[in-house]
Amino acid sequence: MPVVSQFYGILIRMFYNDHVPPHVHAVYGEYELIVTISPITILQGKAPNRVRSMVLEWTALHQQELSDNWNRCRQGEPLLRIEPLE
Repeated sequence: MPVVSQFYGILIRMFYNDHVPPHVHAVYGEYELIVTISPITILQGKAPNRVRSMVLEWTALHQQELSDNWNRCRQGEPLLRIEPLE
């Protein structure tokens, strides 16, 4: 599963040929969130509130890039790295 971004110990990953709706996997230690790209919601998982907030903020900032990467995934193309949250 390619890592498209990383910040504050959080890995943002996407699977090739993953199920819909379009989403990312945010992994922080033992925690994992599945966050949909549009609309931005936590579909599944648990994480500390601080991590949840950062992941949702980052997703909102990079929604179009994430959507583009999702389309790349569906076509088996290489994914582009996305700037981390600062």
